[in-house]
Amino acid sequence: MAPLIELNSLAPDAVDGRHIRALTFQQVRMEYLTTVLQRLGVDPAGRRALVIGSGRGLLARGLAGLGFDVVALDPAARATDLARQAAGDESVEYVTAPAEDPGLSGRRFDVVFCTDTFEITGDLDAVVARASELLLPDGVLFYDTVNRTPVSRLIYLGAFQSLPLTRIMPGDRYTNDRFRTPQEIAAALAAHGLRNEDICSFKPKSVVGLVRATIARRGGKITDEAIPRMTDFVLEPEGKPVVTYLGHARPQASQGEPGGRGA
Repeated sequence: MAPLIELNSLAPDAVDGRHIRALTFQQVRMEYLTTVLQRLGVDPAGRRALVIGSGRGLLARGLAGLGFDVVALDPAARATDLARQAAGDESVEYVTAPAEDPGLSGRRFDVVFCTDTFEITGDLDAVVARASELLLPDGVLFYDTVNRTPVSRLIYLGAFQSLPLTRIMPGDRYTNDRFRTPQEIAAALAAHGLRNEDICSFKPKSVVGLVRATIARRGGKITDEAIPRMTDFVLEPEGKPVVTYLGHARPQASQGEPGGRGA
């Protein structure tokens, strides 16, 4: 019997591809962010971070563990509920709102991390505009997303949301026109005063391991938490982003001023 494919779900027979993705990407997201912050001389202690597309709050709790005061924002109320259920004593505030209209009027952040967002939204310009407004003048915007390539289409549109053996996402989760190249992301950022400073490819050490993990999870042979060990995603700073990549940008006025505090 095929499993139930349902996002933001704790149903016993459900496969939540969104949560699986968050678990498998957590290590590379955190590694990339901490490396960039160290290079810029930014101490997280007491600073404010916003995670857009937070899901069940895994990344938000990771940032809180570094010392940030975190706001975790997600468009799905069910995801926000699950994040609150999973929360410990971390300094995280959970909010339900879309990336295109996050609210949070008058609040500014040292770090904004857009995750599970750029490849989902139909209005990238609005997302970047709102994120830039929420970023302090010396802040850093981080993101991860999916490149638009033949391989990414094969994996995301084919394997992850169409093929019965490996499907873990609803059939309408991703579309080709919402996959963006690094050049398109950089242009969208620049339109709102942000200069893209870096992109970094990341991928599983073994594609075979990724396929095996996906099939095993669909078959109920492993839990979500076992998948990261089987896929072992790693950063590839010098590699071409064939499928997924991370990046960061800063307000153009802040170039050359690492570690400063905004007003």
